Amino acid sequence: MVAFDPPLVLASLSGEADAEWAAAGAAYAGGGVLGGIALDEDSRAAARKLLARDRTEFLPADPLAFIESQLAALEDVPIQPAVNVRSATLEPVVEAARICRDRGAYIEINAHCRQEELCAVGCGETLLADADRLHSYVCQASETGATVGVKVRAEVPGVDLARVAATIEDAGGAFVHVDAMDTESSIAEVCEGSELYVIANNGVRDDDTVCEYADYGADAVSVGRPSDNPAVLERVRAAVDRHLLTEAAP
Repeated sequence: MVAFDPPLVLASLSGEADAEWAAAGAAYAGGGVLGGIALDEDSRAAARKLLARDRTEFLPADPLAFIESQLAALEDVPIQPAVNVRSATLEPVVEAARICRDRGAYIEINAHCRQEELCAVGCGETLLADADRLHSYVCQASETGATVGVKVRAEVPGVDLARVAATIEDAGGAFVHVDAMDTESSIAEVCEGSELYVIANNGVRDDDTVCEYADYGADAVSVGRPSDNPAVLERVRAAVDRHLLTEAAP
């Protein structure tokens, strides 16, 4: 069962979303997604290419040990951690899922990133168009006993997010984290297509955006780039209390 209390999540920012970042936002958010973490040789090679063109990336010598240490650092922090992972191969995802399980964290499979370097090795949004592979990743990660979700992106040509959500659910996934891009109504399609816990992402800054995603059926919202800005987090948290907490309902 997925539970973020309150239903406000700090969304992963590659190379920036670490334990210190999550702890800093814990006064406002119920969850924090660390990562993304490149796990295997191909995804790490892609991440190095991203670094070469001035993007931030996590590239520790041992990515699994890094996940372990980051989750250990959050052991006494009042926030539900999750870890966003990228891998061109399945086994490292399963290993990461075991670590997350043992640390009480969720694992979030990255089917979201659209950088050419990542897609070329089969990571990121390429998973959205490969239902069998996505199903296998979610199924085998779920079989470890970890709580598994997937970060997805709207507006990918030829991809039906409702079908993707159904695939995730059928494989044993528990949540889906949707970057709505410029199609906020995609949240409604995902909510109608599955019983997954739905986290809505993109442009979450104020009462209006939280209210819109709540009206489309989202269970939670996430804040990405301004996740280190207390003024934005305070504003969004107040909106979450008004629109997404059942206790706030009249």
